[in-house]
Amino acid sequence: MDFAGRRALVTGAGKGIGRATAELLAARGATVVAMGRTRADLDSLAAGIGCAVSVVDLADAEAVRDAVRAVLPIDLLVNCAGIVEIEPFLDTMAETFDRTMAVNARAPMILAQEVARDLIRRGAGGAVVNVSSLAATVGTPDHTAYCASKAALDAITRVMARELGRHGIRVNSVDPIVTLTPMAEKAWSDPAKSGPMLARIPLGRFARPEEVAAAIAFLLSDAASMVHGTSLLVDGGFSAG
Repeated sequence: MDFAGRRALVTGAGKGIGRATAELLAARGATVVAMGRTRADLDSLAAGIGCAVSVVDLADAEAVRDAVRAVLPIDLLVNCAGIVEIEPFLDTMAETFDRTMAVNARAPMILAQEVARDLIRRGAGGAVVNVSSLAATVGTPDHTAYCASKAALDAITRVMARELGRHGIRVNSVDPIVTLTPMAEKAWSDPAKSGPMLARIPLGRFARPEEVAAAIAFLLSDAASMVHGTSLLVDGGFSAG
């Protein structure tokens, strides 16, 4: 997987899967643009891999559009940024639902629109990976807004694949099980909650960010040149049972 000569935009690059992905792509030769909400996180990443940084609140649609236009051209896009709020279904607030959908589904759509328009103008092929979740297809208690947003992201991925494939733009998603990131710790730190989930994973553990990053890099690479419109499970066998 050699990404020399390609510009990659990674959202949510300050922490977790996004950071691991930015580091891996840079190590494989890509010129990385790291996008996120917290400048300190992005600056520490830039100090390590020499990437460009873009600070933006992904809940702000116009700010997202302006930010991505400012860093074009982009050849490879990884929509990794996401938020989660833990609320039982009966207590899920409209504000929580709207913000989660804005960050987890609307922002990836806007980013991909701008990147794809530019790729088409340039007559260049490219690749997009949307980082979804097993929660797109598995109902997870206290995650109403999150599950809905990830199901929406997988649906957006399929539509993008149908419409952009003729332009040489490949689009896929990865759908990992719980991954050991700061966001996951917020939701799964209670052994009473994590224990039953771990018991259903044949490999017996949650995923590590670098494992998901490796799957993302594969889907971006020429090694996956005929992989298009799929949602790749990275779940340790959870879905096999």
